[in-house]
Amino acid sequence: MRYPVLGSAAYPPIHRPAQIMALNRLDRTARQTVLTVQDYWLFAGRALLDLFRPPVYWNDLLLQSDIIGVGSATIVLLSGFFTGCVLALQSASTLAAFGATAVTGQFVSKSMIMELGPVLTGIMVSGRNASSMASELGSMVVTEQIDAMRALGVDPLRKLVTPRIYASIAMLFFLTIISDACGILGGAAVTVYLNHQNGTQYFHMAYERLRSPDIVQGLVKPLFFGYILSSIGCFYGMRTTGGTQGVGRSTISAVVSASVLIIFVDFLITHVLLTLFG
Repeated sequence: MRYPVLGSAAYPPIHRPAQIMALNRLDRTARQTVLTVQDYWLFAGRALLDLFRPPVYWNDLLLQSDIIGVGSATIVLLSGFFTGCVLALQSASTLAAFGATAVTGQFVSKSMIMELGPVLTGIMVSGRNASSMASELGSMVVTEQIDAMRALGVDPLRKLVTPRIYASIAMLFFLTIISDACGILGGAAVTVYLNHQNGTQYFHMAYERLRSPDIVQGLVKPLFFGYILSSIGCFYGMRTTGGTQGVGRSTISAVVSASVLIIFVDFLITHVLLTLFG
């Protein structure tokens, strides 16, 4: 007598509820991720184009420029200065083994201008302003102020989001320049007062070895980083649900997403510019 094989028509395969639930959760997560990315790009693209369509809220643009630019100047200045100090210390101890401590200025200036200045400024401003944008707009959503603006015929995206995006792009450009300058000055302070090297030689090497592609690379990145941190902060703020707890979740999501995306976009931009300029 032959018995039916397990898994045949006589004995159909057993579907475990736990496996089905796990697959359903994975499917929902994937769908939600794709929809979120799609909504974000539509949201950010529309906010970017609204500056070229009336009405344009110039007063809000200037106000946000003051909040983002002037308000972030201190933290950018300090982070850039001490980053330059650390670079000078580390590079001097490494280059001393090869007898090449004279190129400390070149190492610090190129590292700050091409990479560390833009990225650190973007992350610092993201932690300060992307979180504040998400919490501020999230609070307005929770308290139904956004609905009141729509009822009065005011477009919240044009009024609240577009000025923040353009102010972030413009101010991050200048904040990056400040960070680069402070980093080079911090490296000079360590080189002269701690490493007891020639300050004139440091600045000469810092300036002499710079090339136009290096400066272009360092000044292109802040434009993308400012757009990323402001659009993500506003996006999560406008999507806030769940009361005050939802505001906290939106703030955390905005900072984490903006920081990770800044580093990822930094990799892409660096790869493209090195391909173009060599």
